[in-house]
Formats: sequence, structure tokens, C-alpha cells
Amino acid sequence: MSDKNKIRRKLVIEGLITLIIAITPIIHYCWKYMPSDGTELNFLGITFSNNGFSDVSSAFYYYLLKITPLLLLVIWFATCKHWWYHAILIPIAMYSFQLFSVLTYESQIIDENEILYVIAVTMVVVPVVYFIRVKLVDKHVHGIDLDAMDTELQILKEKEELRKEREKLEQRQQTLSKKM
Repeated sequence: MSDKNKIRRKLVIEGLITLIIAITPIIHYCWKYMPSDGTELNFLGITFSNNGFSDVSSAFYYYLLKITPLLLLVIWFATCKHWWYHAILIPIAMYSFQLFSVLTYESQIIDENEILYVIAVTMVVVPVVYFIRVKLVDKHVHGIDLDAMDTELQILKEKEELRKEREKLEQRQQTLSKKM
């Protein structure tokens, strides 16, 4: 029974992800169907204001311009099975900072200072991705298995210790035989 529930849950999640991806063009262009002359929009009991833009339609244009690619990148990051999927965090960070600047439009600046924040994220993500790449290249391209090398080095150290102990025992045996 649990296998059927797992399969059913997986199909539902994959279906929702597919639906979200399929309706992103509709979500992205829904700003065109909003009133272009109002400063407020009431939708399902929620009031949206123009947030410093000329009208609500312009505000939603900028919101959706950032939300749509951000949503698709988050889905891509969550479903990617490649070794480099951490690199997707860089454009996610970029769109997140841009969305934040659009949502807090009081500064009247959009898409200008986010590069400084994205550079900080990039300085963390790039070394992680490069480290993973080096590990994979060493293992799969050069045939270097670091775990096997560690095991072999440990065996060599143990053999060296045993050899030194044997030499000490032989020296003791020789000194004892000379005393007798």
C-alpha cells in the first residue's frame, strides 16, 4: 500500500510542477489584463497598490518580470539531478534580489545594486561547484578514487608500523641472545 501512495504522491507533485510550468506564460502576461488607470486593485479580498509605480498594471509588470523566471529557476534547481545544479543558485539569487528591489520600490532604483549581492552569492557557490567538478573529474576522467587512495595509504602506514615493530623485536632478540 505504501508503494502505491508514494507513486500517487509523486505523480501529483510532478503533475503540479508540470501545470505550473505550463501556465507560466499566462502568469507572466496577466499584467496586460489589469486596469491601467488605477492605483489600487482588489482581487479576492486582497488590495494591491501601485507601490510607487504609475499604476497597478506597471507594478505587476515588474513583479511578474521577476517572479516568472525565479519560479522556473527554483523548479529547475529542485528537480535537477546533475552535479552542477548548485550553479543555478546564482541566477536564483539575482532574481530574488531584483524582486526584493521591485517590491520595495520607494528607493526608485530597480536592477542596479543587486550585482553586489549576487557577487557575494557567487563567491560561495562557484568554489562549491568547482570542488564538486574536481572530485568528479579526478574520479571519472583520471580514474583517481580518493577513498581507495586513503585506504591504500592507511594500509601502507600500518605495514610501516608493523615493519618498525618487527625491527625493534629483532633488535631486542639480538641483544638478549648476546647477553646469554
